[in-house]
Amino acid sequence: MFKGIKDKFKHKSAVKFLKEEMDKPAPIVNRSSGITSVGCIVDLDKFDKAEVFFEFVEEYKLRPNAVKIIGYKSYYDKNSPYSTPVFSDKDLGWNGNIENSYALEFLSREYDLLVNYFDEENLLIQLMSIKAKARVRVGFKTVDQSFNDIILNSPLEDFKTFKMELKKYLGVLNEI
Repeated sequence: MFKGIKDKFKHKSAVKFLKEEMDKPAPIVNRSSGITSVGCIVDLDKFDKAEVFFEFVEEYKLRPNAVKIIGYKSYYDKNSPYSTPVFSDKDLGWNGNIENSYALEFLSREYDLLVNYFDEENLLIQLMSIKAKARVRVGFKTVDQSFNDIILNSPLEDFKTFKMELKKYLGVLNEI
């Protein structure tokens, strides 16, 4: 019983944190233009082919380790092997903190491009997105548009179109 009450308060404090963060201007990331590092936050409950994001290495002629991917699953079994580092609802701490070593490692880096690969609002995924340090953010129009600089209108399951549209916009912005 106490766990349920505690979880409810954690959720409430995280929602408050997220609202406050969204009202602030995005942090400035002092990286020169051009894409050399890409972070991807992927909703694995809706799109489980996270390995496709490694195509960015070839697409943008990046170093092999330049693409970092973290996936969200509403529930995951710690004993199951996932090829992608995963975080879930149970990793929510107080005041919007995410208590997951994979998430903390992902958030410790700076990215030229952050790919928000989710098309529905979700507290944990949005917290990851708002905490990530990135110069350019891309995502879908079905999510609060203040999360992204580039907003694409393609279905989540159509990665090929997403990748093509993204390349077009990054070219227009002289990023590639």
